[in-house]
Amino acid sequence: MEEPGTIYFTGTAGAGKTSLVRAFAEWVRTAGYDVTVVNLDPGTEGESDGIDVDVREWVRLADVEDEYGLGPNGAQVAAADMIALKVFDVKQAVQELKGDYVLVDTPGQIELFAFREASKAIVDALSGDRSVLAFLFDPSLGRTPSGFVSLAMLSATLEFRFRLPMVNVLSKSDALAAEQLQEVLGWSDEPGRLYDAVTQDAPSPDVQLSTELFRAIETMGPLLGLVPTSAKEGTGLEALYQACQRVFGGAEDLEPSHAPTSE
Repeated sequence: MEEPGTIYFTGTAGAGKTSLVRAFAEWVRTAGYDVTVVNLDPGTEGESDGIDVDVREWVRLADVEDEYGLGPNGAQVAAADMIALKVFDVKQAVQELKGDYVLVDTPGQIELFAFREASKAIVDALSGDRSVLAFLFDPSLGRTPSGFVSLAMLSATLEFRFRLPMVNVLSKSDALAAEQLQEVLGWSDEPGRLYDAVTQDAPSPDVQLSTELFRAIETMGPLLGLVPTSAKEGTGLEALYQACQRVFGGAEDLEPSHAPTSE
C-alpha cells in the first residue's frame, strides 16, 4: 500500500486553517479518496465533528492549566511538550485508519508550532516521503506589500525549520476584491512587481530593509505558485490538490470523471 500523502496546514492565527482543512477534506472525499483529519491543537474549542484523530483525547489545554496552575501561554508550551510524548499514540491512531491522505490542522499559535522542538519531533514522527507543508497567507495581512513580505519570510522559516516541501496558499481569497486578488497573485508570480510595490509602499527609512528582506526571500524562492482558495465558496481546492500532488510526484492520478470542479 502506498504511503498516504500528509499535508500540514499552518499559518498565523485566524488564517482559516481549520475551515480550509474541513473544506479540503470534503473535496478529497468527493474525489473518491479516504481522508484522515488530525487536530494537533490542544486548545481549540471547536467541535470534534469531522476530526478523526484529535490530540485532545490525550492532552487538553484547560486540563493543563488547571493541573499545573499555568496561564494560557505557559500551558500551551507545556501542552506541546506533552503532545510530543504522545506522538507515537497519535501516529498509531493515524495509521490504523489507513487514509489515502492525512490532513493535519496545526495549532493556531504558529510560534509554538514553528519554533518548539516538540513540534519538530511530532512532524518528524508523522511525516513520510509524501509530506508537505501548506502555509496559509491570510489576506488581511498579505494584501499589503510589507505584510506579504512578512508572511513570505515566515513561510520560508517554516520550510527551513521542518525541511519539508512548501505549498503557499492564499486563504479566504473571497475576502479580496478582484483587483486586490490579482495584485496579490501578481506579487507571487512576478517578483519584480513585489519589489516595486515594496519600495513604493515603505517609508523611505525602511526601503533598504524591505528591499534586503525581499532579496533574501527571492533567493530562497518560496513565492512562486501562491494558490488562491476559499473554504467559504469552495474554490481553489482542486488547484491546492494538484499543487500537493506535484510535490508527491503524481499530479495526474485523479481521473477527470472522479475529480470535482471547484472553480
